[in-house]
Amino acid sequence: MPAELVKLESSPDLVDQVYRSLLDAISDGSLQPGEHLAQEDIAQRLAVSRQPVLQALRLLKKDGFVEDAPGRGVQVTPLNLDQIAQLYQVRGALDALAARLAASHRHAIDPALIQRGRLAKQQREVKAMIEADLAFHQAIYDGARNPMIAQTARQHWHHLRRAMGAVLQSTQQRETVWDEHAAIAQAIGRGDGALAAELIEHHAREASRQLTSRIADSLQSPLHKE
Repeated sequence: MPAELVKLESSPDLVDQVYRSLLDAISDGSLQPGEHLAQEDIAQRLAVSRQPVLQALRLLKKDGFVEDAPGRGVQVTPLNLDQIAQLYQVRGALDALAARLAASHRHAIDPALIQRGRLAKQQREVKAMIEADLAFHQAIYDGARNPMIAQTARQHWHHLRRAMGAVLQSTQQRETVWDEHAAIAQAIGRGDGALAAELIEHHAREASRQLTSRIADSLQSPLHKE
């Protein structure tokens, strides 16, 4: 007779939970660039021990989201305008490729994604706006039917989310952003790959211009300098 084994109850990895919680807060701007991160405070707020917090911070440091703070401890890595501009250059190229491929399949993007984005913008919910933006672009990657595009883009999206979150905490999303998304979706659905690529590259350039400009303005403000 086989021995009875005690059924194991699965439990999520605490380090991964803490990592994702902190990354979400950094990405949506709840934790601001340059903000000091105290292990004890994080552990208390998340109701965990210091050990998973320490390991999660190490992972975030490796991925470039936190860095050593002057003196002691760690802080949220300040935003780098050159890096943001470079990330958008890469994203624009990847998105243009994805849009052409999606158009070749006449991929239909769910109109509910557009409505979701418009509603989030109207309600000024920062996390919802970022998630809606990501969901729209992910739909284009899915329509391209080339998983390498999404895998490559995913490496950069967390850093772009962080820039978006920092800006959207203090200002509204660009007025035309969801009109641009709708026009891109229509071009893809019609199979017009050239127009879809042109529109999405313009969309990336405008997003880059807006974000870098507003972040630069915030860095020069008297409040930031104090």
